[in-house]
Amino acid sequence: MRTVLITRLDNDGDVLLAGPAIRAVAATDRVVLLVSPSGEQAARLLPGVSDLLVWPCPWTGFSPPAVNRRSVNTLIEVLSLAHLGAAFVLTSYHQSSLPMALILRMAGIKNIAAASEDYPGALLDLRHRAPAGHEVVRQLSLVRAAGYELPPGDDGGLAVRQTRRVRRPDRPYVVVHPGASVSARAARPEWLADVVDALVAAGHEVVVTGSPAERDLTKVVAGSNGIDLGGQTDYGQLAEVLQAASCVVVGNTGPAHLAAAVRTPVVSLFAPVVSAEQWAPWRVPSILLGDQQAECRGSRARECPIPGHPCLSGIAVDEVVVAVSKLIEEGAG
Repeated sequence: MRTVLITRLDNDGDVLLAGPAIRAVAATDRVVLLVSPSGEQAARLLPGVSDLLVWPCPWTGFSPPAVNRRSVNTLIEVLSLAHLGAAFVLTSYHQSSLPMALILRMAGIKNIAAASEDYPGALLDLRHRAPAGHEVVRQLSLVRAAGYELPPGDDGGLAVRQTRRVRRPDRPYVVVHPGASVSARAARPEWLADVVDALVAAGHEVVVTGSPAERDLTKVVAGSNGIDLGGQTDYGQLAEVLQAASCVVVGNTGPAHLAAAVRTPVVSLFAPVVSAEQWAPWRVPSILLGDQQAECRGSRARECPIPGHPCLSGIAVDEVVVAVSKLIEEGAG
């Protein structure tokens, strides 16, 4: 068994989507996973990871750190001492794999594989042309090109390790997660508060989740009818809250993929600034809401470029209630 490095230097949701590719490699080799701080929480939950490295990458994320020569040199030194037999650079379709490939080559790693539209020169041993489609498919296609396959019985869905116990309602409940990594993918808080009220009126217990930085947001959305868990769960505990839920209402953000990883149905409030074909909840019952033909489609905008945020503001509250009920009924059937 050799040791293989896999890099996925982005946010938690992106790291979760790399899970099937990681498990495919881990079926035969020992996997060391390199992530950025913004992906560390998810990385610690992934099956198949033997060791984890965290590095503040200066070319990914929404607020990347400045390039630091000492930091880069330290990473090269750490990798050069890790006895790595091969490396895979996993990236989204719009990212270049070549900066990381250069660092890996400087660390003396042979057998570097990555998807690259740009000419890689001497940086890659396997230059892969990823197929169109979901990000999970893209990542799996790269490791398959190097001869790795998912083990028997692995359906290729997202997965996380056993999570920690957290207090939650005793009766069935629906989760509403209002936050998003960028504002263009988030519905208005006041509208989501109406969604919570409508779900409660329809007979559902509703739990509102969010990070410590989102406490003000979750308080508004939960109102007087929802149960506000904003800031009260770490990432592993959030996974457990989502796993025990009957359904999750969430935008295109990391917790949507975390819900898919614990196999909980998702009502996806999907802003089309990126493609649903590439980023929708993977292999879990889901209903996609939102105008996928809105003018913002494909823009990758972080802030909505269209006044009024029409792709999400046009969703009727009743549509969400109907979608939740449908997914719960199908799950019970």
